[in-house]
Amino acid sequence: MAIQSKYTNTQVEALISELLAVLNKHQAPTDLSLMVLGNCVSHLLENKVPSESRQAVAEQFAKALAQSVKTS
Repeated sequence: MAIQSKYTNTQVEALISELLAVLNKHQAPTDLSLMVLGNCVSHLLENKVPSESRQAVAEQFAKALAQSVKTS
């Protein structure tokens, strides 16, 4: 069963587009882009997620990321 998001595809796609535009503007290579995005994720976890659930959210995020690139 697909996961139902509280955000619309339009909202998600707009943010993705803007983030990618910034990376493209700076001509960031893939490794730098991944480093920056990873640091953004860490920052969000540290500053927006309560410490008691931070580890679980990080693990869920990592699992979802791994699943999103898994080949069938």
